[in-house]
Amino acid sequence: MCKSKVSLIIVILALAARVQAADNLVLVTIDGLRWQEVFSGYDPALMDNEQFTEHRELLLEQFGANTPESRRQKLMPFLWGTIARQGLLAGNRAKESRVEVANPWWFSYPGYNEILTGRADPEISSNRAVPNKNHTFLEWLHSRPAYRDRVAAFGSWEVFPAILNRDRSGIHVNAGFQDASWAGMSARARFLNELQASTPSPWTNVRLDAFTYGFAREFLQQRKPRVLYLALGETDDFAHDGDYYQYLNAAHRSDSFLADLWRTLQSIPAYKDNTNLVITVDHGRGRTPGAWPHHASRRAVLSYFDNLGEFRETGVEGASETWIAALGPDIRAAGELAGGVTLYLDQVAATSLLLLGENPEAFARTYSTEIGKPITRIIASDVQVSR
Repeated sequence: MCKSKVSLIIVILALAARVQAADNLVLVTIDGLRWQEVFSGYDPALMDNEQFTEHRELLLEQFGANTPESRRQKLMPFLWGTIARQGLLAGNRAKESRVEVANPWWFSYPGYNEILTGRADPEISSNRAVPNKNHTFLEWLHSRPAYRDRVAAFGSWEVFPAILNRDRSGIHVNAGFQDASWAGMSARARFLNELQASTPSPWTNVRLDAFTYGFAREFLQQRKPRVLYLALGETDDFAHDGDYYQYLNAAHRSDSFLADLWRTLQSIPAYKDNTNLVITVDHGRGRTPGAWPHHASRRAVLSYFDNLGEFRETGVEGASETWIAALGPDIRAAGELAGGVTLYLDQVAATSLLLLGENPEAFARTYSTEIGKPITRIIASDVQVSR
């Protein structure tokens, strides 16, 4: 047995000896939301750039403050008012906390594959809606009796049915402009279907996040899945449009969805104090105003994003930089992390499984692959085990 597998087993056994995993997990991704805004609020260099920021005065009224700490609190009040106090955030590079993608591409499909399968696959090198040959931890859970028909995913981007290989996995996946559909669907979900059909989106393949969250919330309340994946998308698309005003407002809305989601979970007996929430992103973005709308590695620019010729030498620097937040009964209340080893998106799958009391090594073994090891800094050490 190789050393990496031995060390993974030791980590699992050590944590299993002291962690009572909650029964439920919600994983949320916020497409392309930079760590810079999450940890410091608006970027002054972008705020003062007329090319990207209209309505500057409105933004300053909404999100302006004298310090980065105050600005981030205004931009994402739930993240900093609740998660930072009761949970954990990693990825503030100003405090030497680093989270990175492990894949060589630095854009969406490779990033989501990495998050959901626990493995960076260099062969996934485009955003085309090709059914994923890899198996996600959601698919593995769905194949087990305790999770059968209790795993669901809702995404704003229309490529998620392919990323999650809906036809093979059998997971309930609603994404893009698809109508919501499940047995006994609520009146509110039916109304959202009607509203979505009559509401234009700025994009051809991404719907507004309000519909994605609205459908997910109705499904959560009605069908009560054990595992829910929510993939929000507006932040990335407004950034690609070069619209910093809408990008910041999309980030703020994402935070409000998280707040409402957490309140909803705590209002339902099956979820209250029995659900862990993990939040991350699929990639970062460029660090400078000129690079901010984009994300791609040098390899991706040379082979896929040929319209980004100005980044041929280095790629879009900063696009590999991500972040992670977590909240729940099994999450260490460590607040904002500083220092420590670099974390990677390929560790999210194993961490998510461990938070459900499942063995990540069993998932990897099922598909004869290796995955990133759990992020031990996320797991609380003072929760008593009962299984």
